[in-house]
Parts: sequence; structure tokens; C-alpha cells
Amino acid sequence: MAKNTRRKFLTASIPAIAIGAPAAAAAQGAAAPQGRKFFRPSTGNPPPPYSPEVAYGNLLFVSGKGVGTGFQGDITAQVTKTIDNVEESLKAAGSSMTKVLKVNVYLADIRHFDAMNVVYRTRFGPEFPTRTTVGGVYLPDGGLVEIDCVAYI
Repeated sequence: MAKNTRRKFLTASIPAIAIGAPAAAAAQGAAAPQGRKFFRPSTGNPPPPYSPEVAYGNLLFVSGKGVGTGFQGDITAQVTKTIDNVEESLKAAGSSMTKVLKVNVYLADIRHFDAMNVVYRTRFGPEFPTRTTVGGVYLPDGGLVEIDCVAYI
């Protein structure tokens, strides 16, 4: 069932969005699409100026997740922890790893690309979402990796 989940969602949803179906549905008296929905407040003192996850309609936007300040570990441990944090956000919003459509990966050192992929493959497969990976990024928590994503609910 999970194998074709992303493909079915895109086949059913994206063409309708592209041709203006939401506007047509609203004109016919159908319920208007949902507005933004926030699932958890930002934490910290003071809280950061962003939301951990926000949904708009059935799309879920998960902000960048890292390992957190003070986390010790090699790239494998950090990617594992980071993906655990992404999965926690997805579940909090009623989504899952199999519903992820787009991922952005930020690596402090692009030489960690292959090691990151080893962990990534086990968590996002077998049908992988689209992805962009950027290296040479300074991460505010001092970690080696940060990941954000877009999924559906």
C-alpha cells in the first residue's frame, strides 16, 4: 500500500491544483479549503520566530530539524537523531514518513553525503521523495545535519 502512496496523492491532487479546481469548487458552493493549522508551539526562551510544523489544506510543512545543542555523535548518529525528530513532527501533525513528498538536507560538510545517504535510504525508502542536499552550511545548533520536509496529511 505504501509503495504507491506518494504517486497516488500526486496524481489525484496536483493536476486539480494546477487547473484551479479549488477556485472552481468554491464557486460551486463547496467548502473553502482549510487555512493554516499549527500543531505545536515553538519552544525555547524566548521561543524562536517559526513554527515546528504548519499545515495548509492537506499539505504539511515541517521546519528544519537538527540534533539539538550539545548532541554528541558522528554523522550516522546525527542523521538518525535528526530523522527521528522529523518523524516526531510528522506524527504530531497526523502524517508519516511514507507521506513525505519533498526533503531538504543541509550538511555542515558535503563529504558526509554518502554516510548521510546510508541512513536516509533506510528511513525514506523504498519510494523516495524528491530531495535537495546542500553542503557547507553552518548550523546554529552546532550539528552536522538539518532536515526539513513537505508531506501530506
